[in-house]
Amino acid sequence: MVTQEQRRRQLAREKFLRQQQRRTAARRKSHMRNTVVASVLGVIVVGGVVSYATGLFKNDGKKANAGAEVTPSASPTSKAPDPCAKPAEGAVKSLSWKTEPAMAIDKSAAYTMKLATTCGDIDVALKTAAAPHTVNSFDFLAGKGFFDHTKCHRLTTNGIYVLQCGDPKGTGSGGPGYTIPDENLKDTSLKGGVYPAGTIAMANTGQKHTGGSQFFLVYQDSQLPASYTPFGTISKPGLTVLKKIAAAGESTGQGDGAPNATVVINKLTVTKS
Repeated sequence: MVTQEQRRRQLAREKFLRQQQRRTAARRKSHMRNTVVASVLGVIVVGGVVSYATGLFKNDGKKANAGAEVTPSASPTSKAPDPCAKPAEGAVKSLSWKTEPAMAIDKSAAYTMKLATTCGDIDVALKTAAAPHTVNSFDFLAGKGFFDHTKCHRLTTNGIYVLQCGDPKGTGSGGPGYTIPDENLKDTSLKGGVYPAGTIAMANTGQKHTGGSQFFLVYQDSQLPASYTPFGTISKPGLTVLKKIAAAGESTGQGDGAPNATVVINKLTVTKS
């Protein structure tokens, strides 16, 4: 026969297990929401008002946008043809470091970055003096082949207009193992809360100084808070490549998903001019 004390302990254990399950579910949900770029750059459209979900959902139920549902757009009747070529042979390297690499670039020099993608080359003039930690990190990672053969995993086509790349996992949750500080958030190009077309900027988790390897390329002026390090300017031919990728659409038909175009970075290089 179960005594009253045994029953009390059993009820206490059951209550504790329920609490643990709720906390685990909440952590998993929070992780999914804050994973970049996205996680970083999620878009919610409600009655024509666009909200950017980076770090927005930390206080469930406390903000008007927290419980908002995505307003679905009409699904495309047919998938646009893939405008990109077959990826080069090779595999993504599994690399990770515990700390940011030591400063090795010349902060006073000009550097350029080339993304040789399956859809065409995207050249970038890097803002070395304004974002030295970011440029130094890309120089380091490029030298290790970190970005080679990685997919650009996210395209947004509604409210904000960006292609997100730089995740070796291709899921929005990968990185180099270390983080770098935010930089250049007062760049003169960021006027009126807009990241202009041709900007390349760092993705993050919604918290300060959480940039890693993921970045986004802006192919059309996008309303965003000045929280993402702008570290370069995309060339006009590169912008044409981005618009070709965007024209092929994304997988969900709702303005935020994997690009229909097979965008793979065959090789990423950083060069001192």
